[in-house]
This record gives sequence, structure tokens and C-alpha cells, in this order.
Amino acid sequence: MNIIETEALTYAGILHYPPLRIMEGAVTFLTGDSGSGKTTLLRLINATLSPEYGHIFYRGEDTRLSDPLELRRKVLLTGQSVFLFDTTIRDNFHMYYEYRDLPTPSDELIDRYLSLCMAPFALDSSCNTLSGGERQRVYLAIFLSFGADTLLLDEPTSALDRHLSDSVFSNIVSFAKNSGTTLVVVSHDTELVKKHAEFELNLTNEVRR
Repeated sequence: MNIIETEALTYAGILHYPPLRIMEGAVTFLTGDSGSGKTTLLRLINATLSPEYGHIFYRGEDTRLSDPLELRRKVLLTGQSVFLFDTTIRDNFHMYYEYRDLPTPSDELIDRYLSLCMAPFALDSSCNTLSGGERQRVYLAIFLSFGADTLLLDEPTSALDRHLSDSVFSNIVSFAKNSGTTLVVVSHDTELVKKHAEFELNLTNEVRR
């Protein structure tokens, strides 16, 4: 069944999306040229942005009628910009969980998700000492640990080399399949798309400007 559907979706008078259907539990990639509206679509689905016209339905409910904060807990967007506090890895997990009013995660849980994202760093390591790729993996680990219903991933492995990108994303797909999580991914990595996409929506060919 479809978990996300759109109808006559328009943003800022310049992006006009066709009806889109995203299947529950699947790995769907949004591809296309720069400016085709991929990142904007993720933000519309997550209610970070509001459409000018049209509707987005999540599990059959119009997202305009949903509490935006509750929607974003179920439909979690991990953007291209990595934000980590200038503290330890453990403290970053704790601060993100506190922000979301969640119980403090155990060290065991933190280690589990760091391992999933191939970031087996000591929890008392300072995030200031991490490279760009290491920070991206820690950031992904934090967001994956929230157990969202749907994950919207915007260039989730952009700071990683070819081998590491494939390994991390393979782990994410395995995690999603085991937990029943729906993945909607924006990526310019054609090899990643070719290997992991169950569905591909190329917005260059579908979005009218």
C-alpha cells in the first residue's frame, strides 16, 4: 500500500509536481537534475515547507490537518547539513533526545546505532575532532536511532567515499527492512541508486516549471 501520496502539488509558483505515490516499506529514490525539486519535495512531505496548492497524504490523512511536530516525529528528515553540538558523541545523542522529549539513550543503544553507521568511535570523543565523513555517520546514527516510521534522507552519504557509502547505505537498508521503515532518498550517486532503489522517481522528467 502507499504510505505517501500527493495531488496537484505546487510550491512557490515554480514547481508543479505530478501525482506521486510512495509505497510503504520500500526504498524509493528521488533523482533528477539540480533544481528539479527533490529536496523541496522532502521538506514538503515533512511539513518543513508548506505547499502553495495541492495536498500531501500520509497514511491517508492530509498532512495539513496533522500536528507538524507529531508528523515530523513519524516522518523524519535528515538534511544535507550536518549539525552536531561541540561536545562528545554521547552528549550529542543525549541533547537530541532531550530536545525530542525522549528518555536518555543507554550507551549500548548509542553504540548499536554508531556501529550500524560504521562509526565505532568512543562515546567520549569530541565531535570537533571528527572529519566531515565521520560527522555525517554520527549524525545519521542519531537520527536512525529515533525509530521513525519513515526516513527522508537527503544525500545521506555525500561525504563518504565509494566503498564506505555503499557499506553504510547497505546497513541502513537492512535496518529499514528489519524494522519496517520506509526510506525516501535523494542522491546523485548513480551507483547507490542502481544497487538499492526499489522505486525511482526522476523529477527532471516529471516536474513542470
